[in-house]
Amino acid sequence: MFAFVSGNLALDFAGTVKARATTFDDLLTSPADLDEWLVAADLLDAAPPCDAALLDRAVRLREASYRLALAVVRDEPFADADREIVNELAGGELPGLTLRSDATIARHGGPDAALAAIARSAIEMLGRPERELIKECGRDECTRLYLDTSRGKSRRWCDMTICGNRAKSAAFRARHTD
Repeated sequence: MFAFVSGNLALDFAGTVKARATTFDDLLTSPADLDEWLVAADLLDAAPPCDAALLDRAVRLREASYRLALAVVRDEPFADADREIVNELAGGELPGLTLRSDATIARHGGPDAALAAIARSAIEMLGRPERELIKECGRDECTRLYLDTSRGKSRRWCDMTICGNRAKSAAFRARHTD
């Protein structure tokens, strides 16, 4: 259900909305969806149940992070309101980590701690030179942002197996249509 292909936690979180320009397919429509994403993103081993207020904060963070990253892609200034949302949520306590006897990591804390980790990920990406690696998927229907860490900085799609394959298939069909 969730894809982690963007190369950055905040961009993957922003990617919980597919096709913003057309259908706005939101994968976080309930507090339970947010719980599931926080665990799938390896922020928490088990998310205490989120509520509607936390989902609202999460969606505000997601949208602010997306708009800030898109501003980088479009070479536009950051909106102060978006910066304020990210900065505010980044100030919280981070999830705790514990090393287990079997050499695995236990991640614990509340959902607000997980949101702080996402906000800090956005700040670290946007406040460093790596922000220049942010790109938007080249498939028209997709609006996912990702970090292009490919050798030649020539990556065109957020995910080759999904968007890349669809774009190549569509181009093939267009070339072979009577």
